[in-house]
Amino acid sequence: MATAERSAATSTVGSPLVRDLGELRAADLPSVGGKAANLGELISAGLPVPDGFCVTTAAYAHAAADVDTADPVRARELLRSAPLPDDLATAVVAAYRRLCAQDGGGDPDAPVAVRSSATAEDLPTASFAGQQDTYLNVVGVEALLDAVRRCWASLWTDRAVAYRADLGIDTADVRLAVVVQRMVAAEVAGVLFTADPVSGRRTRTVLDASPGLGEAVVSGMVNPDHLAVENGRVVDRRLGDKAVAVRAMPGGGTERVELRAHEATAADGPDACVTDAQAVALTVLGRRVEEHFGVPQDIEWALDDAGTIWLTQARPITSLYPVPPARDGALRAFVCVSLAQGLTRPITPIGLAAFGVVGGSMARLFDLPGPHTTDLVAPPPALVAVGDRAFVDVTAVLRNPLGRAVATRVLGIMEARTGVVLRELIAEPAFSPVPRARRRAVRRVLPALLRLRVPLVVVQAIASPAATRRRVTRIGARAAAVPACPPGTAPAERVDHATEVLATAVEVFPRSAPAFAAGFLMRAVARRLAGPDLDDVTMDTVLRALPHNVTTEMDLRLWALAQRLRADPASAAALGAGDVPNAAFGASDVPNAAFGASDVPNAALGASPAAPAAGDDHVDLAALAVRYHAGDLPAVLQDGLAAFLRRYGHRAVAEIDLGMPRWSEQPEHVLGALANYLRLDDPDAAPDVRFSAGERVAEQAIADVVARVGRRSRWRASAVGFALGRVRALVGLREAPKDHLVRLIALARAELAAVGVELVAQGLLDAPDDVFFLDLRDVRAAVAGTDQRARVAARRDEYARELRRRHVPRVLLSDGTEPEALARAGAPDDGALVGTPASAGTVTATARVVLDPVRARLEPGEILVAPSTDPGWTPLFLTAGALVMEMGGANSHGAVVAREYGIPAVVGVPEATIRITTGARLTVDGAEGRVHLE
Repeated sequence: MATAERSAATSTVGSPLVRDLGELRAADLPSVGGKAANLGELISAGLPVPDGFCVTTAAYAHAAADVDTADPVRARELLRSAPLPDDLATAVVAAYRRLCAQDGGGDPDAPVAVRSSATAEDLPTASFAGQQDTYLNVVGVEALLDAVRRCWASLWTDRAVAYRADLGIDTADVRLAVVVQRMVAAEVAGVLFTADPVSGRRTRTVLDASPGLGEAVVSGMVNPDHLAVENGRVVDRRLGDKAVAVRAMPGGGTERVELRAHEATAADGPDACVTDAQAVALTVLGRRVEEHFGVPQDIEWALDDAGTIWLTQARPITSLYPVPPARDGALRAFVCVSLAQGLTRPITPIGLAAFGVVGGSMARLFDLPGPHTTDLVAPPPALVAVGDRAFVDVTAVLRNPLGRAVATRVLGIMEARTGVVLRELIAEPAFSPVPRARRRAVRRVLPALLRLRVPLVVVQAIASPAATRRRVTRIGARAAAVPACPPGTAPAERVDHATEVLATAVEVFPRSAPAFAAGFLMRAVARRLAGPDLDDVTMDTVLRALPHNVTTEMDLRLWALAQRLRADPASAAALGAGDVPNAAFGASDVPNAAFGASDVPNAALGASPAAPAAGDDHVDLAALAVRYHAGDLPAVLQDGLAAFLRRYGHRAVAEIDLGMPRWSEQPEHVLGALANYLRLDDPDAAPDVRFSAGERVAEQAIADVVARVGRRSRWRASAVGFALGRVRALVGLREAPKDHLVRLIALARAELAAVGVELVAQGLLDAPDDVFFLDLRDVRAAVAGTDQRARVAARRDEYARELRRRHVPRVLLSDGTEPEALARAGAPDDGALVGTPASAGTVTATARVVLDPVRARLEPGEILVAPSTDPGWTPLFLTAGALVMEMGGANSHGAVVAREYGIPAVVGVPEATIRITTGARLTVDGAEGRVHLE
C-alpha cells in the first residue's frame, strides 16, 4: 500500500493545513481529530487502510475565523456557503491531485470518501458516532471542496450541539478536521465489534454485513447479516433480508438500490454476504486493531471486488462496562453491591476506601484470608472496584451449595433481578459445586454467628420485641456517641481515627441486624402456617405503615416540620409557598441536571446548581442554605431545620458513600423537600393521615387472615396472629443498622474533611473536598507531604465520566459478560414493562423521571420513576402517587417505604428511566408488578 507524499501547505500562523494520514499518530488528535488520528495509528501498525489525507483543525480555524459560533444555525449556514480561503483551497486540491495520481488509474478526479473528524470524537469515553457528516463517492475538485464545507457545517447541527451539551463538552473547545480517503469500491461492507456490545463478552467478535457500501448498515436502513466469532470459528450466523444497498453512482454520489428478495439459507450459501473464512479473517484484523489500541474497538470495514479487506474507521466501544481486575484464569462472577444498596451513581475514591475498611473488618470476623488480616485499610480480595462501583466476587459462594442457596434467596428479597440472574448462572459449568464446600462454609460461618450471639438475639427478639428495640437503640446511641477528634488534632491522627471508626462498623451492623431478621423469619413462618389464606397482596397490606422504621420516622418528622412552617408566614414565604407550581424546583427541567453542572463547585458530588439569575421567581435553595448556616432564616424555619438536622444531619443522598456531602453540610435537599410539601393542599393525601390509615388497614388485614385460618384450625390461627404481630413489631427495624453505619461514616467524613482543609493550607490540594477523591493511602501520603493534585484531577475526570453512565450491570463476569443481557426476556404482548411487585395498588398518573433527587421536581401525585433509591430519596415518597424503580426487590429500601406509605410500587423494571419519559401517562399495578404506558 503506497503512502501519499506529504503536503507542506501551512496556515498563516505556520500550522499545517493538510497532512498525510500515514504520518498521523494519537498525539496529533488536537490537530486532526479522533477519526484521522486513529486511521494514522492503523496505518502505522501495518493494517489495510485506504490512502488519504486530512484537512486539519488549523484549516477549520482558518476558514471559520470570522464565523460567530454563538449562533449554531448562523454558523452552520456560513460554513456551508462561504468559499474556502485561497491558500486552503490550493492545499486541498494539491493533496487531492497527488492522491488521484497514486491511485494507479491516472484518473484526475478519482472518487474519495470525505469524513468529519472532530477533536472530541472516537475517544475512549465518547464515540460521537454519526454526529458529524460523511460524504461518499465524492468526485472532482468542486465536489470535494463542497464536501469539506459541509463537514465543517455539520459541527453545528442541532444533534451535534445537543450531544456535546449532554456530555458536558464545552463547544468552544471543539474543532473539526476532515478526512479524505481513496474510495473503496465495496462489494460488501459493514461494522465489526471486537467485543459483544450487548453482553459485553470480550472473547466474542460480532459483525454485521450487507452488500454495497457500509452506509446501509451504519444508518440502519437494512437488516444485515449478523455473525458472531469466538475461538476462531463462527458460533452464530443470522442472515438478514438485505433488501436495499447503497452503491456508488458513476460521476459521484450514492444511490439506494432495492435488491431482489432473498431467502435465508445455510451459512456460506449464495445469499450470505461473507463466508466463515472471511468472517474469521475480519476477526483476526479486528483483534490486531484492539491489541494496538488496548481497548475493544468498533470498526468499519469493506471488501472490494478482489476480496481484499479494507478498514475505513476504528474507534473505541464506549458503551462497554469495564472488566473486573483479573485474579486467575478461571471465569469469575461479581455482584454489584452498590446497586444492592440503591446506588447507581459511582462511589468516590474515599467512599470505595471506606467500603474496603468495612469489608476487611467483616472478612476478619469470618476468618477469611487476605491482606486485610494485617492491614486495616486493605479490602478483602473479593471486594473490587469496577467502574467506580463496588463489586463482590461471589464465585466461591456460587460454588458452595449452602452459599448459593442463601445468596439467591437473600438477593431475591433485596434485589430481585440479581437473584434471578444468579439462579440462571448457577447452571453454568464454571460455577458447579465444589466438593465439601458446604462443610467448610459451616465451619467458617457458624463460629462467627455464635460469637455475635446471633441465634440468641433472634430468639430474644421473637420473645420480647420491646426489649430488642431498646437494645438496638442502645447500639445506635453508642455509634452516635463515638467522639470526634478535638480541635488541633494532627492530620495523621485524624486519618487514623477515621479509619478506626470505619473498622468499628463490624460491631454495629451484625449486632443489630438479627433483630429485623427475626421479623423476616416470622414472616416466613406466617406464610407457611397460613398457606393460601395469606397471599402476596395481603402480606403487602400487613407490611404497610410499619412502626419503628427510622427512615419513615425521619420523613414524617420532616412532614410535621413542614406543617409548622405552613403556619408561619415568614417561613412559608422563604420556601416559596404561594409561588407558581414547581417554584422551588425550577432550576432545571432536565433530570439529573446536577450531574452536568461542570461550572458549579463540587458539582460531581451533587452540590446544588448555581443560584438563579436576578429577577428569577424561583426559590434559591443554595441561598437558603447559606442563610441557614449563617443563622439568618426566619426563626421557625431556622430552629425547626436545626432540630431536624441535629437528629438526621448525618444522612444524605447516596449516604453509604463517605465522599457525599451530608445534609448537615448541604441542606438544600431538605429545604427543597419542605418546599415540595408546602404545595400539597389535599388534607386526605397528607402523609401522616395516609400512614395512620395504613396502620388501620394492616391491623384489619391481620384480623382477616387470622379469621380465615381459624376456620380450619384455631391453633394455626393463633400462631399466625402471633407471627404477624412479630412481623409488624420487628421488620421496621431493618433500617436501623444502616442508620447506625451512616452515623459512623459521617463521623469519619468530618475527620477527613478537616484533613482536607489542612492539606489545602499546605498547598498539597487545591480544595478541601479534593480529599474525597483520594483513598486512605493517598491521604496518608498527602499528610506526609506528597502533592496529590494531579491524582485528584485524574480521579475527578474519571468520576465525572462515570456519572454519565446510565447502565450498570447487576452481575458481571470476569470476561466482561453481563449475564442479564443474555437472558433478558422479551416484552409482554401488551407492551407493559414488567418488574417485581413491591406495593399493591393501582394508580394512573403522570410520570416524573428523576435520576438525582437533589433539586428534583415532583408534583404531588406524580409517579416517581427512578433508577434506584436509598433513604435519602424517601422525602420524595411522601407526595408521590406511585414508585417505579429499575433496581430493587420486594424488600429493598424503596419498596419498604412505598408499602409503608401505601403507594403502589413496582421495582426491578429494566431500563425504566430510559423507556419512560417525564410527562408520560402511566398505570402502575403494584400487585401484578406491571407498568403500562398509555
